[in-house]
Amino acid sequence: MEGGSWTNNLSWVRGYENVLSPIQAVSALFAQRALGKVSTKEYGYRNALFYLLLTQTSDYRYWGQGVWTEYARELCRRASDILTHDF
Repeated sequence: MEGGSWTNNLSWVRGYENVLSPIQAVSALFAQRALGKVSTKEYGYRNALFYLLLTQTSDYRYWGQGVWTEYARELCRRASDILTHDF
């Protein structure tokens, strides 16, 4: 992820660990708990996938720190809760 896109001179990673780490963690949790383990038609799967996909936008990185990173962290928390408690 380092140095790609129109922000060639900016790091995609440095300074964004507070939002990228939760996104990476919930992505791994989704792969561990949901992929290939439950039907994609189940509500829990779709609910977790919905929140996971909401975390996958680069807006959280583009808009920097503050409220946008808090949005991302909250979406990660919701997806993690679903994956932890509903599976």
